[in-house]
Amino acid sequence: MLKLFYPQLRLYSVNQKEKLFKKINKELNMKRKLIENYTIENKEKLYRIAFSYTKNKEDALDIVQESVLKALKSANTLKTPQYIKTWYYKILTRTAIDYIRKNSKYIPLDTEYSAETEGKYDVYEDIDLKRALDLLTYDQRVIITLRFFEDMKIKDIAEITGENINTVKTRLYKALEVLRINIEEA
Repeated sequence: MLKLFYPQLRLYSVNQKEKLFKKINKELNMKRKLIENYTIENKEKLYRIAFSYTKNKEDALDIVQESVLKALKSANTLKTPQYIKTWYYKILTRTAIDYIRKNSKYIPLDTEYSAETEGKYDVYEDIDLKRALDLLTYDQRVIITLRFFEDMKIKDIAEITGENINTVKTRLYKALEVLRINIEEA
């Protein structure tokens, strides 16, 4: 398999190949350690994002656990460590979407955002905002959550969702308009 990525490998001596394999292994171990540290430091954020998709504590924990496994298995695809947040959120959101697709008959019984009440930052509940967020489309809710609750840049959101930057902007502004109208009516 390495011959596919390193066609010049046959030109190296056995000693050079061993050094190359050690270097690759060392880089992979460093990336895995970085992923482990990022996961530990940001576990609440990861949970909140997963919960925003499922609105169910157990399912959100399953999604986070599965995304951690996927991230560790695909550590070699992390090209630049400074972009770990975007890279990790892309894995998390795709894992959540896959989970929802697999469990399409899944209907959340609890419509309250208990992740927000369990969080450290907000100690009050904004019921009007929760109801307004529930009225948004799935794509709009994801963009609003990433932009305002996770403080992500539009460029990063576009990369995570796999959409064009202009599409993300359009959905963001339409979602904000829907939120403004719904909150004013309440």
